[in-house]
Amino acid sequence: MIYNSAKEWRAAGKRRVMLFAMSGLGKTHVATTLREAGGWFHYSVDYRIGTRYMGEHIADNFKREAMRVPLLRELLLTDSVYIASNITFDNLAPLSTYLGKPGKPEQGGLPFDEYMKRQQQHRAAEIAAMLDTPHFIDRAEDIYGYGHFVCDTSGSICEVVDPDTPDDPVMSVLSQHLLPVWIEGSEAHTAELVRRFDRAPKPMYYQPGFLHAAWADYQRETGLAEAQIDPDAFVRWAYARALAHRAPRYAAMARRWGVTVQVADFAAIRDEADFLDLVGTAIEARRARAA
Repeated sequence: MIYNSAKEWRAAGKRRVMLFAMSGLGKTHVATTLREAGGWFHYSVDYRIGTRYMGEHIADNFKREAMRVPLLRELLLTDSVYIASNITFDNLAPLSTYLGKPGKPEQGGLPFDEYMKRQQQHRAAEIAAMLDTPHFIDRAEDIYGYGHFVCDTSGSICEVVDPDTPDDPVMSVLSQHLLPVWIEGSEAHTAELVRRFDRAPKPMYYQPGFLHAAWADYQRETGLAEAQIDPDAFVRWAYARALAHRAPRYAAMARRWGVTVQVADFAAIRDEADFLDLVGTAIEARRARAA
């Protein structure tokens, strides 16, 4: 790790951390708290994915839909209107909408092959956005004078790295520049994430092997053909599986490259001082385990 003790962490003139966990456990909220405290650059991986690497795919999808409307079609063909997504740190709906869900076309579902193509686009975009992190660390300091840096990762980071490989091409780079901090959820928080997702299911990125197996299992269990599947019903069913699939991957990442904090402690962070204390305690806990 780039900080070997709480003392070293506190004394560092340039604190650089990478927050990772399931979506919904407070990464962006704490990153925003640090940014608003001053001196911290907030790098949102999801925002980078949606603007730099998936922006054209997202806009083209909007245009494809607009071309079905005669008035908009005429305006687009004459370059009379401009269509783009308004993605922000707090609103990633354009990216989620593009990723989509497989199933019934009349319910907004995508053919499974198209769905998998978009998943692969997201995978490539996420890896590229993560590998852009060192550039943004340098950029934040060179242009804006920020010495402290927080990388707010996508919830799917554990799907694009191999936690069992010491020289994973993404984590081997990131761990040289930042301290990975895993926010470990409790069973109660997991149940709440499931309830929240059930109320408003949204598209997500998963490993291809996981998705192919889930799609086949769901069709077998329901007896439904691809074009008969309710897209929301499938992603709800897959989400519960995903939580179980991701938890050991996050844990392995923390063991190999970083530290772990509990979600209840993380949620209690009120300011920069609380954050520094919590991470320092986590570093000392890792030292104690290794002793």
